[in-house]
Amino acid sequence: MGAGAGLDFDLLTMTDTETITQKTGHLAWCALIALHLAKLDGQASSESQENFFLTRWLSTALKQHRFPREVAPDIEWLLKQGRTLGARAKLRHKVDYLWRSCSGILSEQSDLFRLTYALETAKEHHWVYRVLIEKEWAGRHAVTMTDGINAICISRSSLDVAFDENGWQTLPLMAKITGEKNALNALLESCDWKALPCQDETGSTLFNLTARTFSVSNA
Repeated sequence: MGAGAGLDFDLLTMTDTETITQKTGHLAWCALIALHLAKLDGQASSESQENFFLTRWLSTALKQHRFPREVAPDIEWLLKQGRTLGARAKLRHKVDYLWRSCSGILSEQSDLFRLTYALETAKEHHWVYRVLIEKEWAGRHAVTMTDGINAICISRSSLDVAFDENGWQTLPLMAKITGEKNALNALLESCDWKALPCQDETGSTLFNLTARTFSVSNA
């Protein structure tokens, strides 16, 4: 089965009243269904084959204008990921993330999913987001945080142990934040997270990221 064969989802399936979010969710759903059928045909049995199939399917969808022009940037971004990162693109995960974030109720998703959604949204609004390894986090080689730059950096060692296998927070998550902290906190709170200044660190860039479901007493 070729890319998208038997799945001629097009503009006729969309209504004029649907939002961009719904249209993006529809795109992601179609891609996931196409991938599922390809798996049944034995065409996408490994992650590299999944990436190849989705890259080809998305390219065909873009060339044939199968979806509204509003979602073209999403298709182009996914294609760039697939073409530049190859087997490391993890396109299925990215498409699944798109579908979940567009079609599901965000508050029902796991802590890790909601935090990822918030941080990806921050990046779209030109925030710098980095995960720092130990030598970048502290010591003489630590990354310098600049007050005038909107940035959030998360400790890799903290991130590695902060969530259980289902994505729920079990331990505090340390972050360094500069720039418009109130704006970032508003975004985090919309995803049931908050950034709390660390005790005895007045004026510091050091914060504790906490999910709505997390309790320090349970850590």
